[in-house]
Amino acid sequence: MSRLKKGDEVIVIAGRDKGKRGVVLSVLNDVNKLIIENVNMIKRHTKGNPSQGTPGGIVEKESPIDQSNVAIWNSISNKQDRVGYKYLEDGQKVRYFKSNKEVVDV
Repeated sequence: MSRLKKGDEVIVIAGRDKGKRGVVLSVLNDVNKLIIENVNMIKRHTKGNPSQGTPGGIVEKESPIDQSNVAIWNSISNKQDRVGYKYLEDGQKVRYFKSNKEVVDV
């Protein structure tokens, strides 16, 4: 189970794009990878298709990055952080930042 979800702001802690921040666009749980906005960009040379009206050329898009190479961004402390789970009084399971015990999402 992933501790990161779609819409989380993360920072890259290893690899070519180390230090870049972005929002998680999608989570690929079966291979433990994430697609992050404007991180790990690749150029794809595509052939045009006149019958569908799609032009050819060089398309730049995001490539998946391993979950172990990113950490969630704590906007309260402006640092990377780790995520834990806890239960609230009403029995709801939520994620929280380990450094300051603030709830990530309610």
